[in-house]
Amino acid sequence: MALAGRSTGWMTGLLLALLLAAPVQAQRMEGDTARAQSLYEAEVPVGSQSEAARNPALARALAQVLGKLSGDASVSSRPGVAQELRRAAQYVERYDYRQDEGVSASGAPTFQTTLVARFDREAVEGLAAAMGLPVWPEPRPRPVLWLAIDDGSGPRLVALDQNTVVRPITQRAIQRGYRLGLPRGSAAEQAAVGAIWRGDTAAIARLSARYQPPMQLIGRLQRAGSGWRADWTFVDNGRVLSEWSSEDGDARRAMSAGADGAADALVARYAKVEPVGEPGQYRILFTGINSSDDFIRLSGTLQRMPVVRRVVPVRATADGVEFELELVTGLPGFRRLLDGEQLVEVESLVDTGVPIFRLAR
Repeated sequence: MALAGRSTGWMTGLLLALLLAAPVQAQRMEGDTARAQSLYEAEVPVGSQSEAARNPALARALAQVLGKLSGDASVSSRPGVAQELRRAAQYVERYDYRQDEGVSASGAPTFQTTLVARFDREAVEGLAAAMGLPVWPEPRPRPVLWLAIDDGSGPRLVALDQNTVVRPITQRAIQRGYRLGLPRGSAAEQAAVGAIWRGDTAAIARLSARYQPPMQLIGRLQRAGSGWRADWTFVDNGRVLSEWSSEDGDARRAMSAGADGAADALVARYAKVEPVGEPGQYRILFTGINSSDDFIRLSGTLQRMPVVRRVVPVRATADGVEFELELVTGLPGFRRLLDGEQLVEVESLVDTGVPIFRLAR
């Protein structure tokens, strides 16, 4: 009992140290709000509930969802994705607003409006497949976080009842599309802090056998000069998948980098990418163009497709109009975006090597 008391006091002091530099605001435990409970939900702060504020917020929300679905933290920088984020409203299933009350550093109450958006699963997955994004399938694993922290008084294990201390890394894991568990903190687990500190991953894996899945994110966080340094190892079923380090003047950022490294390791091993072909210039013949209105409708349809970067009419024939399209993926990615309502692929009686699509009525 004395050990538990000392551990609790130490963790309370550490929590205050970790949060000291952060703006004072209302603290919420995981599960208190609908904080991105689904891969297809996201929350972003907004200045108001106006349409002018909502549209860019929906773009940020869709970027979050694509990031969680793919596990790629920089998904917005992929070719074609930024263009589609501007059309985020077309992927929304529903949205709402929430008012969060907090307290400023001066003690005055503050209020933050948050947009809560849920996106259409089928549409988002279709976009990801067409763009060649990796898709990290569900159910996602919940690795156990074995984190030892030394603030200068010796390393201590962070257990389940000190979960507030590791909020930066658990919240970052949620943003990356998965969750982290914590050990219960038994006497044997508390004693394993030495194994964590010397990098004995096999000992931690054996101790973690009672938890499922057999994955461990093992970390050592300690002071380094005027800042903090964390050393990380991710273990999957006894095999070390990745090792990395993070340093920052802010302990919270040094800690949250552990979630990023684990996500990268999991995506590299488990995410799947559908073949979308190679980017380049493609000649395509379009039929069913019987008027200038049809031509304008076809051009608009092509320009709205996220895999199409450039549209150039090449020549008109008796059969239709041939276009040269610059695609950020290839024809397989282009075909995945066809819904049959605007464009339908047709077979040619003579294979000329040029695919043929018919503009639907």
